Amino acid sequence: MVAGGLPIGGGAPISVQSMLNVPSTDVEGSVRQARALEAAGCDIIRAAIPDMEAVRLIPAIKEAVGIPLVADIHFDYRLALEAVAAGVDKIRINPGNIGSEDRVKAVADCCRTRGIPIRIGVNSGSVEREILAKYGSPTPEALVESALYHVSLLEKFDFEDIVISIKSSSVASMIRAYELCSTRCEYPLHLGVTEAGTERMGLIKSSIGIGSLLQRGIGDTIRVSLTADPVQEVRAGIDILRALGLREGPELVSCPTCGRTRIDLIRIAGEVEERLRSCRKPIKVAVMGCVVNGPGEAREADIGLAGGRGEGLLFRKGEILRKVPEEKLVDELMKEIEKL
Repeated sequence: MVAGGLPIGGGAPISVQSMLNVPSTDVEGSVRQARALEAAGCDIIRAAIPDMEAVRLIPAIKEAVGIPLVADIHFDYRLALEAVAAGVDKIRINPGNIGSEDRVKAVADCCRTRGIPIRIGVNSGSVEREILAKYGSPTPEALVESALYHVSLLEKFDFEDIVISIKSSSVASMIRAYELCSTRCEYPLHLGVTEAGTERMGLIKSSIGIGSLLQRGIGDTIRVSLTADPVQEVRAGIDILRALGLREGPELVSCPTCGRTRIDLIRIAGEVEERLRSCRKPIKVAVMGCVVNGPGEAREADIGLAGGRGEGLLFRKGEILRKVPEEKLVDELMKEIEKL
């Protein structure tokens, strides 16, 4: 499957998604946020298209960024048709929510003609009444049955360019639902814990849910849903992929500090992490509090620093390079990273 030139599934790299949270009436603000997301490393942007007026977002955003754009649509099939005509790269819609079969066919035919994939998105609040009655609650089994029901509506009209998402605010339910779905179909899966919460708790829940599935080879594209700036969603998604070795980039290791620490290591580690945001080198960087946890424990790091009393040592692969005053440690470390 390809969305706007970006392959999804079939062994392609895991892509990171986020969604604009600027009101759809604010075109200028939406464009500005889309650019910020692209700069942060976002691979796919989703925008809510709640009405016909919002369709004008599509050409404005497409002109501003070079990554695929997904139109998020509910209930009104005409919005899907207009979004495709406006040049969107992917549609997010539930076929069972847009009315009669002729409407489903219209969307399927339109997307097939233009080569536009459709993402079916199911969550605990969207499960059909009869399915809820069958299972008693939005269980993982109910979520999967709902998703495959929507898939069947598209398959009926020979449309199979489909991505499935089955999200829950319960990490355990989300994991189980994706496990079940992965055994029942071969469509690409979009992973996420919905309504995950604020940046702190949302990141924890998303890391557990998304990370555990990716570690077992389940999932093709992800979104870390946070009640926060969407840029933080992108950064979190990239960090999850890097932690699993699924995306190249620097790995920062740092010690938790202890009573031996004599430099402001928490500040230094935070500054190093921020300055590594734009780095794409597949290197391991160590920021350690003292000589005990320095060149020895972090021997495998490509480059690193170890604190002393108001100063620190720079080292490469366990070999000491030189001693540097505390206030210059980060700058000197970054200079060494540039040489790698």
